[in-house]
Amino acid sequence: MTPNAKKAAIVGAVAIVLFFLITKPYESADAVHEVLGWFRDGAEAIVTFVRALFSP
Repeated sequence: MTPNAKKAAIVGAVAIVLFFLITKPYESADAVHEVLGWFRDGAEAIVTFVRALFSP
């Protein structure tokens, strides 16, 4: 990917995010909460795995 294409992709992604934040703030907040929930669930699964791995 060329530097100009990369810059255009980043600007486009930021523009889309800003559009949804401005036009649909409640739906955007719900989406962020859902993504953070996925990260939390993933982290809990990793912790559970590591604890099971090192438990006697």
